[in-house]
Amino acid sequence: MNMNDIRRTILWVIFGFSMVMLWDKWQVFNGHKATFFPSATQTAQAPASTASITSNPVVAGSPVPIVAPPGITPGMPGAVPAGAPSTTPSAAREHVVVSTDVLTLTFDSEGGALVRSVFNKFKDKAHKDQDFVLLDESSNRIYLAQTGLIATGAGGPLPNHKTLMTLAPGERSLNAGQNELQVRFESPDMGGVKLVKTYTLKRGAYDIAVRHEVINTGSVPVSPQLYLQLVRDGNKPPGESRFYSTFTGPAVYTEAKKYQKVDFKKIEDGKVDVAKESNNGYVAMVQHYFASAWILGDGIPRDIFLRKVDTNLYAVGMITPLQNIAPGTSKTIDSKLFVGPQEEKKLEALTPGLELVKDYGWLTILAKPLYWLLDTLHGFIQNWGWSIMALVLLLKVAFYWLNAKAYASMAKMKSINPKITEMRERLKDKPQEMQQAMMKIYREEKVNPMGGCFPIMIQIPVFIALYWVLLSSVEMRSAPWMLWITDLSSPDPYFILPVIMAMTSLLQTALNPAPPDPMQAKLMWFMPLIFSVMFFFFPAGLVLYWITNNSLSIAQQWVINTRMGVPPQFHLPKFR
Repeated sequence: MNMNDIRRTILWVIFGFSMVMLWDKWQVFNGHKATFFPSATQTAQAPASTASITSNPVVAGSPVPIVAPPGITPGMPGAVPAGAPSTTPSAAREHVVVSTDVLTLTFDSEGGALVRSVFNKFKDKAHKDQDFVLLDESSNRIYLAQTGLIATGAGGPLPNHKTLMTLAPGERSLNAGQNELQVRFESPDMGGVKLVKTYTLKRGAYDIAVRHEVINTGSVPVSPQLYLQLVRDGNKPPGESRFYSTFTGPAVYTEAKKYQKVDFKKIEDGKVDVAKESNNGYVAMVQHYFASAWILGDGIPRDIFLRKVDTNLYAVGMITPLQNIAPGTSKTIDSKLFVGPQEEKKLEALTPGLELVKDYGWLTILAKPLYWLLDTLHGFIQNWGWSIMALVLLLKVAFYWLNAKAYASMAKMKSINPKITEMRERLKDKPQEMQQAMMKIYREEKVNPMGGCFPIMIQIPVFIALYWVLLSSVEMRSAPWMLWITDLSSPDPYFILPVIMAMTSLLQTALNPAPPDPMQAKLMWFMPLIFSVMFFFFPAGLVLYWITNNSLSIAQQWVINTRMGVPPQFHLPKFR
């Protein structure tokens, strides 16, 4: 196969794959199932009702078994008989709303569970006048943080997320001059055990300290297990884009296996392969921009579980043993519950590996320094839009010499194009002689036909990593740039930026030397048009980054061509 055939094949492969991806995303965008790349959540049914959670807690016999520590009989979180409330007749179920400067939380006295979290500093994308809700318990959505105890051996039920608890009196909002407040739940005596659960909220923090005090009120030693779990429906978050995909689902982090994402579909099929036991790490539920996580301190042994709870309802959690609590004594376990935005610096400070819930994929090694540089620029500029443009400018400067080599090669190709065109016309009926003559011209003129591609290919991973930085950074959410762009994480409402991006892409194509092969020449015009259509549905911050990159590339190409004595020319398409 000659060089021309190789280039044509590569271009057709790229074009074909682009068309497949475009059609697949267009199907999803119009509410149909993906034809080629169905996601795990596309088949998700309507979320389970609150009733289904309470009557169908996580039970034994789930697809992923829990391996109990030696000497402990395995139990499952929330193994309470359906319809058998674990409470005293005098207890009354209630919801309590607690607020800080950044969070408004709703707790349920049934189990002392966290059933709703509202972020006071983030607006809902679909309803701009409402604050963003992450955890929720409603007819449309289930997303809860629950904890409780599991009896070992043949013991009876212990206080769990179904047990009605007593709420201690106290402050319900963080007042001026106050840095923290506590919410305390106390269970009735069950099976000779009482559970006291205390949440401590701090000013400006999205992490909540959660203390579980287990008191043995009986006459014999007990060895219960404490479970911490996040329960969520398998639906995509409301308002999530259908034209580009971000991960939604559980994640597990341990030092041994590092960060592992798990699709809901894998839980459904029983194909979960994560660390089952550890003495470090966390479990989390992740979605675009936001996450929740249960964090236990290092050195505390725990079993990790992921399982399907009910129809379209999934759980991820940890179980830790509380061994041998003597009568009249107690044991305390401290943990943290994070419920908040994926702000990289704050996540790094909470526990090792938590920043990985902000998922950059396989390009993390490039994306993290790019985010650091973008954040540093924002510290000086104080505007994320201008910071994006400044970062692209710095990258262009860093890659100046690589780009110069690429554009110099293109300029040489442009200078010999008349000779190539004349030769192809003269030998169009003799393909073998045409190829030999073409290679001879390349040798004589010292031109490498692939010389303009290689330097650009080296840079592609960097710009893909920057794409993920901009797509994943919650700082872009509701961040204005200027004029009509009031949210860099949302598409341009008037499609002005995508039109400008399409124009710069076409201008850049027009400045490149036209391939001698007419089919390749047509293909080179179709590709920027296809990608421009896709960018009509992309966040304004990503489109701004691409416009800046295109504009700087055009300017550099213009300067290099002029210096080499090859006046810039526009090669318009010929589709006849």
